[in-house]
Amino acid sequence: MTTQPEPAIEPDTKDWTWVLEHRCPECGFDARQGSVTELPRTLRACVTAWQEVLDRPDVRRRPAPAVWSPLEYACHARDVFRLFAGRITLMLERDDPQFDNWDQDETAVAERYGEQDPAVVLDELTEAGGLLARVVSEVPEHGPNAWLRPGVRSNGSVFTVESLCRYMLHDVVHHLHDVGRPLE
Repeated sequence: MTTQPEPAIEPDTKDWTWVLEHRCPECGFDARQGSVTELPRTLRACVTAWQEVLDRPDVRRRPAPAVWSPLEYACHARDVFRLFAGRITLMLERDDPQFDNWDQDETAVAERYGEQDPAVVLDELTEAGGLLARVVSEVPEHGPNAWLRPGVRSNGSVFTVESLCRYMLHDVVHHLHDVGRPLE
């Protein structure tokens, strides 16, 4: 018996940078709240929440044909942690870096998110989240204005280290909401 591949997910083409100025009506996250000193602790809490998600018996089941499964969302969160650790490091090491485009939907298909081993994803997500928390906790070591260092996304959106961290945190928290595990 052959299983049919999951249907393609419609790509998300929204510009989510508005979450830096407004509370998200879907997940309730407000990127304007909280101190940057809390970011590493919040990232670690996200890792713990994702660990709980990956322990679910139905982790591979999509709630609807065109909605990612919890496993697919966890793979995305892992990759967000990896990507943003690299971007923040780049911002701290270089002046005004421009980030390569990252197509999250293309990555999900190419990396076969829905077919990955949840135990391996758990290990990778834990490692990537820990690395990102460490990178964020070390930002002050790069000088008094390190949180204000700029970087530019491929679409022209300009971020500071701080705004990029807050933007990233919304993404991960929002997807916890998507899988029914809001961050407390």
